[in-house]
Amino acid sequence: MAKAARSTKPKPWAEAATHLVDVAMGRRPADLVIRNGRWVNVHSGEIIAGTDIAIAGGRFAYCGPNAGHAIGQGTKVVDAGGRYLVPGLCDAHMHVESGMVTVTEFCRAVIPHGTTSMFIDPHEIANVLGLPGVRLMHDEAVAMPINVLVQMPSCVPSAPGLEHAGAELTVADVTEAMGWENIVGLGEVMNFPGVAANDPVMAGEIAATVRAGKTVGGHYASRDLGLPFHGYVAGGPEDDHEGTRAEDAIARVRQGMKAMLRLGSAWYDVASQIKAVTESGLDPRNFILCTDDSHSGTLVHEGHMDRVVRHTISQGVKPVTAIQMATLNTAQHFRLERELGSIAPGRLADLLIVSDLAAMTIDEVYGRGVRLAKGGKLDIDIPAYDYPKTAKNTVKLGKKLKSEDFNIIAPIGANEVRVRVIGVIENQAPTRALEADLPVEDGLVAMDRRNDVCQIALVERHRGTGGVTNAFVSGFGYMSDCAMASSVAHDAHHIIVVGTSKQDMALAVNRLGEVGGGVVLFSRGKELALVEMPIAGLMSDERAEIVAAKADKLTEAMRQMGCSLNNAYMQHSLLALVVIPELRISDVGLIDVTTFQKVDLFV
Repeated sequence: MAKAARSTKPKPWAEAATHLVDVAMGRRPADLVIRNGRWVNVHSGEIIAGTDIAIAGGRFAYCGPNAGHAIGQGTKVVDAGGRYLVPGLCDAHMHVESGMVTVTEFCRAVIPHGTTSMFIDPHEIANVLGLPGVRLMHDEAVAMPINVLVQMPSCVPSAPGLEHAGAELTVADVTEAMGWENIVGLGEVMNFPGVAANDPVMAGEIAATVRAGKTVGGHYASRDLGLPFHGYVAGGPEDDHEGTRAEDAIARVRQGMKAMLRLGSAWYDVASQIKAVTESGLDPRNFILCTDDSHSGTLVHEGHMDRVVRHTISQGVKPVTAIQMATLNTAQHFRLERELGSIAPGRLADLLIVSDLAAMTIDEVYGRGVRLAKGGKLDIDIPAYDYPKTAKNTVKLGKKLKSEDFNIIAPIGANEVRVRVIGVIENQAPTRALEADLPVEDGLVAMDRRNDVCQIALVERHRGTGGVTNAFVSGFGYMSDCAMASSVAHDAHHIIVVGTSKQDMALAVNRLGEVGGGVVLFSRGKELALVEMPIAGLMSDERAEIVAAKADKLTEAMRQMGCSLNNAYMQHSLLALVVIPELRISDVGLIDVTTFQKVDLFV
């Protein structure tokens, strides 16, 4: 396996153009010629048989019927044997931290699956470490052998006044970041009520991005398509990935936005929204595919953007159209059409050799003209990226938690209470605002595992206050005494612990304090599974396949406790996301996200 050089980015097109012209004209030899392929042309929507591709200096120089004139003494020639030549796939919106690994390890995991461009929003690390954390991931992204473009996080904290993150980003921070070499836009603007209300921070960040000529990412997590939606669009966001219904996609496209359809580890929003194309006949060029959040186990076992494209094709979309949604459409949206997203002269030579287009069977992956993977295995090694000590030891509990910290005291004299309950919706990011009648025992509100109501608590972990917010959650199905705690808790990333045993809840939280963050499951005092994530309490510094194996063990342990949710860890990690309806938990209390108000636990 060859070592990947840290600096592999080709010369800009303007500097390389004369050389590309010479190769295209046969005056100079190409570095690589791929012959006899079926060119998936995302510009014309055609599949063109008998095509040769000539590559020089990491860019496409010639795409046509015969590149024999570009073959010289030093030219490497690859016979595609009639297989498909597909542009490298782009993930238009994603968070590396959700994979539990670093940018380097994420790239190692997804390159064999054909992903050659990623548009990442590092707002998870921003909520813990602020602007320095964003800079760390930005610099790591620059060093990768594929295109990892960064969107500057917009909402840290995501909902001011409703949560307290570990850091805060300002308009000045956003303005500064717009000058960094690898920043392509503003990350998802989650504070949609703030945009509609002309909040000066939101308006200032969007204005700084527009002035820099870069893309403003959206996040309108509401089913209300009335005036608040129109106000949000008028504020400047250019895309949105939070739709779950066909009417959501239709509304966004009609307003000039791009509808981003996501298939993550736990978010299955493509099938419902793609009907806007397959049934309502909307122009597919305004639809873009993304993952948003992919668990390490998904990356290793199921794939990445190849999985999304394959799923989209299965919904009745033509293969070329689905590939456009994961290549050219993305590049155009981010104003990078002359760099990415197609096999055409001048573009970066990101290319897949695919034997079965509908099944997205990827035989070889090329990035910038270099073969990176073959037969599902990396051809190169990517050196580990060293994170400084300042990015670690970020879990500060302030005290050792005890089972009593999770007591919920009932109103005086009550034998039964009616409480608000966070209701998990499988395979979707939103939750339901439920209610349940719970018994009172010795003055304390008791859980009701028979009716799938267990306890949830958020433990403050940035400033060591020792603060604990207690509430109830439904949907995990835990039947045994257990508790799972995670320092990944979008977006403020305190510790969330869900359980049926207060003793196990305390043990789980304390264990994360010991290891510097991650996710852990306890049952009856015994640790069943642990994934250590010492980098900001969000990412592991181990190989992706090692992390995936630990995550698999965690998933199996959750099943043994009675949880049958698809990718329950991802559902767990979003229970504090106070910008997606309906009911969430934060360090401030229980939050009704339909009104953006703190509400009492007791009804």
